[in-house]
Amino acid sequence: MLVHIKDIVKEAQKGGYAVGAFNIHNLESALGVARAAVKAKSPAIIQVSESAIKYMGLKPITHIVSTVAKNIAAEVPIALHLDHGKSFDSIFECINAGFTSVHIDASALPLDENINLTKHVVEVAHNRGVWVQGEIGSMIGGHGEKSKRIKNIPLADPAEVIEFVKKAKVDTIAAAVGTAHGVFENEDIKFNLLKEIKSKTKKPFVLHGGSGVADKMIKQAIKQGVNIINIGSDIKIAFCEALIDNCLKNRKETDPRVLLKPTIKAVEKVVMAKMKLFGSAGRIDIGDVET
Repeated sequence: MLVHIKDIVKEAQKGGYAVGAFNIHNLESALGVARAAVKAKSPAIIQVSESAIKYMGLKPITHIVSTVAKNIAAEVPIALHLDHGKSFDSIFECINAGFTSVHIDASALPLDENINLTKHVVEVAHNRGVWVQGEIGSMIGGHGEKSKRIKNIPLADPAEVIEFVKKAKVDTIAAAVGTAHGVFENEDIKFNLLKEIKSKTKKPFVLHGGSGVADKMIKQAIKQGVNIINIGSDIKIAFCEALIDNCLKNRKETDPRVLLKPTIKAVEKVVMAKMKLFGSAGRIDIGDVET
């Protein structure tokens, strides 16, 4: 069932666990996340990027998520979120479409411009009861990238994060603490930086680039107050590997549904593993679920 993201985050804060924010790109990935949420008895945030909206269309993707949440995941809370919104048009369209949370990513701009743009989005969004995620410290890498190392991972200035949160009045904060978009062996979490941001902002913290972070670090980050963890690359990689493998095995198949079906299970498997790692699994009482 679709709920406001604030309800999911508040329960996570009380329970001391994190909620996964999973990027979807089509019907199959949406089904994979929803089925995982039901089987894991976990809340979930389904998020879409501007590129996913451009690919599918805002109305189709919104209706897919709402229909899947209503019919496939009726017994678990699902929130719909815009990830890395960079244009006012897309952000406002998502607000009008019923998203309960939007991410304004102006992190590449100077601090004062980031604050002003984010503050403007906050004013409009809050009038509609929508939460806003802001960001300090631009994330590098790319969703789906996979390599041994990535150079020059940026880190946010804690003083800037504190000023940003105070002036922009965001509901959740994303800041560069050592992770990157993609999967890289040298990703890290600077826990002293994370601790300082959490203690001084008192806002739910969103960890971007969760796919490439070691499980041990994820668990420690949750203990230090990370409330939302974004997973995009692991879903893309699992989806594509399953699709390519099935296409190679069935070169003469002409039914796209047959070729695409294994991708649903692949996404489901990744998402379920993350829900268990984040501690959100088993938080919803819905009785026995067939696996």
